[in-house]
Amino acid sequence: MLKGKLKLPDKARRVFPDRLGSLVAGFNDDKDEEIGGYDSVFECGEELEIIHSNGFGSGRASDDVGGGDDDCDKVEEKKKMVDSGLEKWARQKPEKDGVGLVSVKEILAADEKRSDLEYELSQKEINLEKLQRIASTGLPNGGGLRATAWKLLLGYLPPSRDLWEKELIENRQKYAKLKEELLLSPTELTKIKTKVSKSDDQGADGDIDGPLRRHEISQDDHPLSLGKASLWHEYFQHTEIAEQIDRDLQRTHPDMKFFSGDSSFSRKHREAMRNVLLLFAKLNPAICYVQGMNEVLAPIYYVFSTDTDEQNAANAEADSFACFVRLLSDSVDHFCQQLDNSSVGILATLSRLAELLKANDEELWRHLEFTSKVEPQFYAFRWITLLLTQEFNFQSIMRIWDSLLSNPFGVQDMLLRVCCAMLLCIKSRLLNGDFVANLKLLQHYPDIGIEHLLQVARDLSPDTSSYRLSL
Repeated sequence: MLKGKLKLPDKARRVFPDRLGSLVAGFNDDKDEEIGGYDSVFECGEELEIIHSNGFGSGRASDDVGGGDDDCDKVEEKKKMVDSGLEKWARQKPEKDGVGLVSVKEILAADEKRSDLEYELSQKEINLEKLQRIASTGLPNGGGLRATAWKLLLGYLPPSRDLWEKELIENRQKYAKLKEELLLSPTELTKIKTKVSKSDDQGADGDIDGPLRRHEISQDDHPLSLGKASLWHEYFQHTEIAEQIDRDLQRTHPDMKFFSGDSSFSRKHREAMRNVLLLFAKLNPAICYVQGMNEVLAPIYYVFSTDTDEQNAANAEADSFACFVRLLSDSVDHFCQQLDNSSVGILATLSRLAELLKANDEELWRHLEFTSKVEPQFYAFRWITLLLTQEFNFQSIMRIWDSLLSNPFGVQDMLLRVCCAMLLCIKSRLLNGDFVANLKLLQHYPDIGIEHLLQVARDLSPDTSSYRLSL
């Protein structure tokens, strides 16, 4: 649990703890720490046709334009093909958040950003401040860049590249051990222990035959045991939680084949996410599993499992667990009902959102607070606890999270800014609405330009870093 009073940090610093703390009992506390990102202009594998100064494509133009009507027709036909090609690559694919023309300048800027990121991630020592600046403007798709950047921003990977392999191996081994201890049924666990014991016995006795031995089952290990110390009692206790997780995972982004459907592909991903959420619940009985955690896990798991590095993709489950824990460490108290009325609970965070809105637009604040009486808990509770994963399409979520994770003052600081910006961007509609209209509007947030929204969030005053919780 996060504890401490609110304070203004002396300087911008990384906010994620260098240790997982009490959230992950069993993980090493002593260690330091893609749909999405920049809107892609081209389909995967598509290349730009070289456009020459004469306006034609990369194919050779006719050597003799005036050589007859046939030649003229061919030239005209070719020019139409080039113009058609230009129109095709100069437009973005339609998205939920709007359609717009993309200039060559923007294309070159995106390419330069990718080059800068690749260069930064290739350094022996990663400059985290520079990485934060790059990520805040949106991470590019492809190449596993977002996966690596998020792991660094969350503190899962240390800045030194030389330590990456060692850290990954250790953390993945620890996760496998936790799964074996906490997710296997007592029967499966007994089989493994028996197999190891039998192997040890054979090694000691060689091939000497002997009388068969029965395996004794203690009262505590019996499935019908009612004792609280029984392994089966603890196992059955989490059955209801597992069923709730399964139901929620079935509803996770139903429009994406990656998560939904009956294919072995989607079932494999749901099973991995189920393991992460159930293990988190068992390790954190005070919080357990709260409906909606599946939505917070989904972006992390998607980004890691689509990493182009095959080994990283194969270990997406273990990496997602560690990063999921680190992400929740900044907002875990929002999921604890007993802390709702405390200084670190969700109601205090909602109050800070109201204060931020009042500081930036008192007219809108008064209208929501006194005229239409739409209180923040009616709409922003979901925005904050689920990190906006229910308000935008998946690609937009990736882009917003780039800014959340790269904020020097922490996820919650930038999250409050984005929530406030969401209100400001639809100010005129809110001022013209009553309670019912405004509540419906805020619970079903309209399409909006994400880059514009994030720019409004960055331009807000005052500096909301003063709201950050001390870790």
